[in-house]
Amino acid sequence: MRRRAVFAVLAAGAALGGLTVPAAQADETVGDIRITNVVVNGGKSIVVDAADKTITVSMTATDPSGIWDADFYLWRGPDGTDPYDNADGYIVPNEDTTPADCVASSATTSTCSKTFTFEPDAWLTNADAGTWKVGVQAFANDDSRAERWAYTTTRLQRHSKLTVNASPEPIAKGGTLTITGKLTRANWDTLDYRGYTNQPVKLQYRKAGTTTYTTVKTVYSSSTGDLKTTATASEDVYWRWNFAGTSTTPAATATGDVVDVQ
Repeated sequence: MRRRAVFAVLAAGAALGGLTVPAAQADETVGDIRITNVVVNGGKSIVVDAADKTITVSMTATDPSGIWDADFYLWRGPDGTDPYDNADGYIVPNEDTTPADCVASSATTSTCSKTFTFEPDAWLTNADAGTWKVGVQAFANDDSRAERWAYTTTRLQRHSKLTVNASPEPIAKGGTLTITGKLTRANWDTLDYRGYTNQPVKLQYRKAGTTTYTTVKTVYSSSTGDLKTTATASEDVYWRWNFAGTSTTPAATATGDVVDVQ
């Protein structure tokens, strides 16, 4: 049976990444400490296929006494939600040690980081895809501290794939080409890829010897993610499908399939 332990919402006073958190309270700053930057997964969306994916979250903070520690948590819920008591979902870092991995750039400023692992075979489900808030805590050597419930947000997405095939080939000039393909995305419930239904996908082409693609038409994927349309063969061109992506699924572009027109 698949477990879902990471999503147990922490009660007041529960351990959070090796730190003891006080009773739930709003954003606060005690002392001169300042959080100046938070970066999730290098600034990119978190895209997970059917295997585990580990990403890093880092935070830069500054205080006259220097930075001692930091912690992070990812959570889902409406604005105004208390992440400790009322979050729809809650993920803590892999590391439960104190202090965090902090690298000082000066006597007052450090960048601290921890990692998170997303496990489709353990707790991740399709319903978890979407926007997550990033909560952070920073601690200085003089006991100054700061917490932001939602300093920034990140997207957790289901990896997508897109294929293309143009046939027949070779084909006589003026003949009718059939261009097919399939749009699929990771299914975290079944640990494989399934068709992405009813999505707009652009059919594009570029002439041999050029690099720019032109959109011909938009086709919607079928109930199984399949794509199919026709076009007139006029000259040697590369055909591809291009999917713009959604909030839960990243963009995907098929590798161009060249057709020899005779």
